[in-house]
Amino acid sequence: MKTYTKIYLKTGKEDSLKRFHPWIFSGAIHRFEQQPEEGDVVEVCDSTGHFLAIGHYQIGSIAVRILSFTPVQIDEAFFVQRLRSAYVMRQSLCLITPENNTYRLVHGEGDNLSGLIIDIYGETAVLQAHSPGMHFARHQIASALKQVMGESLQNVYYKSETTLPYKAQLEAENGYIIGGEASNIAMEHGLKFYVDWLRGQKTGFFVDQRENRVLLERYAQGRSVLNMFCYTGGFSFYAMRGGAKCVHSVDSSAKAIDLTNKNVALNFGDDARHQAFAEDAFKFLDRMGDQYDLIILDPPAFAKHKNVLRNALQGYRKLNAKAFEKIKSGGILFTFSCSQVVSKENFRLTVFSAAAQSGRKVRIIHQLTQPADHPINIYHPEGEYLKGLVLYVE
Repeated sequence: MKTYTKIYLKTGKEDSLKRFHPWIFSGAIHRFEQQPEEGDVVEVCDSTGHFLAIGHYQIGSIAVRILSFTPVQIDEAFFVQRLRSAYVMRQSLCLITPENNTYRLVHGEGDNLSGLIIDIYGETAVLQAHSPGMHFARHQIASALKQVMGESLQNVYYKSETTLPYKAQLEAENGYIIGGEASNIAMEHGLKFYVDWLRGQKTGFFVDQRENRVLLERYAQGRSVLNMFCYTGGFSFYAMRGGAKCVHSVDSSAKAIDLTNKNVALNFGDDARHQAFAEDAFKFLDRMGDQYDLIILDPPAFAKHKNVLRNALQGYRKLNAKAFEKIKSGGILFTFSCSQVVSKENFRLTVFSAAAQSGRKVRIIHQLTQPADHPINIYHPEGEYLKGLVLYVE
């Protein structure tokens, strides 16, 4: 087996690895056998030289992202094994069906591949690296993907320009690793939508809200729906299929609104029930009346770092307070946070404060999280990032 550069930890700093946590922080490192390059595979040892794990080295607070707690070769065969495990899990949970060809195949630490995200849209995989090690392994990963998925996979698009650590100076370019003549229409629970993996946010669509969109569809019958921060309209076209009386989609991005309109038309043609507005969310909430009895608040992450957590919580409180103020009596509010640094407790307390400020009677009818194709490694609770509440407002 190939030998890797050894990293020795300070005495006592191996405890988290013995609990299978997949990160090593820079402060835990005592010394290097020799200085590794950014993205190198390294072997992690305790202070006495005893093997602990193998992972990708990087410069920064998280110094090593663990790939294995047993001695293995990190090569294409390793990625085939991990990707096959992830694929079999999705198949066994019936997430891949003729009616649903959109799902997350790899969710970083949740699939024991720290630093890697892969979303599947029909015959196309969108691969996103969050670490230099995964960036350097991208061609191995694409080849391994093809071995695991066979003819069902025709394209692999690499999209990591904005997700890699900027200090690494990798100058990654987005582009196809395999294929290139790709249809950008995918299907989720029988609804079609355009995916803009070339210029869109994340990998082109927010796959993590799939089951929450299904839940919304159940409540949409006969309601007037407002979808704030609609992005490409996922909640909107589910609400329309659910029998909503009218659906209004709002996003500050004119490009997102254009794609929302295209997605609605793709499924419902020229349906007068839908209108879309390219406008700031808070300005729209300020000027709107009380015509809505189902509101979705699914904003982008207000906090990506702990040092802005307080401001983020104030933003969530202000946003939810405005919705509580305007929603009709008997209305239903779907409200979310996708900020990893905002805990479930912090989010719930913030929404509670907004409800108290409004003076409305509010009941929790569902507590939501990410779906099964965004699994949480039990040893890595930080992977639970999506929080949601469904509230009945009198």
